[in-house]
Amino acid sequence: MAAKIFLLSLTLIVGTLLIVSTNAQCVKDLLKYDYYEDHCANLEDLILEEMMLIQAEDATLMPALLRLHFHDCFVHGCDASVLLISKNGTAEKDAGPNLSLRGFEAIERIKTKLEMACPQLVSCADILAIAARDAVYLSGGTRYKVETGRKDGNISSDKAALANLPPGYGNITTLINLYATKNLSIVDLVVLSGAHTFGASHCASFSDRLYNYSGVGDTDPNLDASYADYLKQKCAPGDSSTIVEMDPGNPLNFNLDYFKVVWDNKGLFTADAALLNNNVTNAYVLEMFNAVSPQKFYNDFAESMIHMGRIDVLTGTNGTIRTVCGSYVD
Repeated sequence: MAAKIFLLSLTLIVGTLLIVSTNAQCVKDLLKYDYYEDHCANLEDLILEEMMLIQAEDATLMPALLRLHFHDCFVHGCDASVLLISKNGTAEKDAGPNLSLRGFEAIERIKTKLEMACPQLVSCADILAIAARDAVYLSGGTRYKVETGRKDGNISSDKAALANLPPGYGNITTLINLYATKNLSIVDLVVLSGAHTFGASHCASFSDRLYNYSGVGDTDPNLDASYADYLKQKCAPGDSSTIVEMDPGNPLNFNLDYFKVVWDNKGLFTADAALLNNNVTNAYVLEMFNAVSPQKFYNDFAESMIHMGRIDVLTGTNGTIRTVCGSYVD
């Protein structure tokens, strides 16, 4: 009897793995590199040109655009639903974690440019993916190849955003489990967390670590004490407007600094510190902390971004191509 139960369990596990693997392969087959080559061959050059102008005007939009793509993919999939507008205030962008998102106007600028060159051909979802890649590239990272062929969705829910976005206060188990629901691995988790190497955050996103970590007015003991004192000088209790650099002194460059910050117990979020609480993620942080060159991280980041870019995509006759990315959903 025990042997039969074991074999049944093993069969179920293998079956589940095969389903996940098959789903991932189906998405991979539907998306492809150079999807627009026959009808809008200079698409990526046009986007890069506009991204260079956007960076010159406001370099802080580079990490913001990467974050916008991330927040899009984790909710209804990479379908540009984060850009949709609700008259009733119930779209993804209206959810608490998304109220600080920026870059909507930048995406609309790129969309307008592409509509002039290649009308009704390029999805807002693909623009988000390519703009995120170029944000990394223009900030010092690699200009990796992006799979394209996504269509835009027409569903956007603040409740779905709250249920699906990785919380900044999440522990390592919560994060691993949430990433798994998106067909992303533990390695994808730690690598994509490296996006925190540039950008900034509002004090409210991590103030509990400073003033009320366990509900008794204490400071998170996992946070470097001197850095905690520095953050308290920047963020008074209840401060919801001040922003703090995620990589102190170097917030606009995409590099390895994030892993040095995390290893030194100076990551802003509980989710950053949580990476030290798992053998796989801890080992990767240490490896990048000791790395002489950022190339392995750049290669890993490119691969994990491709994995993320496949989450629940709409392709073929599913979805649509919006002419205005910030359309109304109701």
